[in-house]
Amino acid sequence: MIETFELGDVVQMKKPHPCGSNEWKIIRTGMDVKIKCTGCGRVVMLERATFVRRARRIIRTQAGEKG
Repeated sequence: MIETFELGDVVQMKKPHPCGSNEWKIIRTGMDVKIKCTGCGRVVMLERATFVRRARRIIRTQAGEKG
């Protein structure tokens, strides 16, 4: 579970997407979080609490640091 995240961060989710990738880029934050699959480009919007519960870890931050 992650606590802080920003626009542009790439996160790993608990379950993989049907395309096979489990890396998602955060493209919008607020009450809802919009994420984009790095494998196929599918965009999904989740409630913030659901996103925090399903996200496993931050892979890369906006600045390019590995987490």
